[in-house]
Amino acid sequence: MTTDDKAPRVLVAGFEPFENDPVNPAWEIARALDGWACEGAVVQALQLPCVFGRAIHVLDAAMAGIVAAKAPLPLVLCIGAAGGRTEISLERAALNVDDARIPDNAGYQPIDIEVVADGPAAYFSTLPIKAMVRDMRAAGLPAAVSNSAGTFVCNHIFYALMHRIATWPALAHTRGGFVHVPYLPEQAASKPGVASMALATQVEAFRVAIRTALMVRQDVRETAGRLH
Repeated sequence: MTTDDKAPRVLVAGFEPFENDPVNPAWEIARALDGWACEGAVVQALQLPCVFGRAIHVLDAAMAGIVAAKAPLPLVLCIGAAGGRTEISLERAALNVDDARIPDNAGYQPIDIEVVADGPAAYFSTLPIKAMVRDMRAAGLPAAVSNSAGTFVCNHIFYALMHRIATWPALAHTRGGFVHVPYLPEQAASKPGVASMALATQVEAFRVAIRTALMVRQDVRETAGRLH
């Protein structure tokens, strides 16, 4: 990405492939948005390793680099794949627990370990998630609020991001959150019956979501609850 070093940044971090998949839609979306300008800000893409702990270090370094360059950082969006989901899912809450069903890409499989020792039990996203969902749906793009980011590396990085925003003075004006995305069609082709969404559709959804997040300060008050 080449741009004005002092332009406000929207850091979009997507995970590398994992669990034997050759591609991860999260990273494909992030890199497709790299350099895109919106409402005076510019997207900066970051690839996250699907590894507990290491993912946090990579995100920390990227945020610290932007802060050191004295560029405003209004938004940080982390993205992960959620096979089986049919919509772009904006996560509401991050839990302070790592409980891995499968090992990460380094072979590590934590069970019932805190993301941040003695940290709060949970954090809420500070993105206007309901307004973002509203605007994506208005544009004909499937989206929904989700109340569980799981307990794998996605929740791990979501919690770490929100803890940094809550505790780092340099991020006092930064908002952040996590978004889960469906498989790409080429992934679903080898997984009969599993939902997918074209990359172009997902990228467009993020363009809408980012624009809304930059423009809307107070989230809309409308139902997004679920019975289970």
